[in-house]
Amino acid sequence: MKIEITQTKSVIDRSENQKRIIKALGLGKPNNKVLHNDSPQIRGMVNKVLHLVKYKEIED
Repeated sequence: MKIEITQTKSVIDRSENQKRIIKALGLGKPNNKVLHNDSPQIRGMVNKVLHLVKYKEIED
């Protein structure tokens, strides 16, 4: 299974930790999309910045 992650909000005025998580996910600007394999590490990162992103699960 894969997860499509879309950044919905900017990281301006966010904590340094949240900025680093967004960068590690491969995002950076609003409306960018990335596709990642579903793993506990990716889920944890998404949960930390859930207020900045949307995600949906995609079957292989």
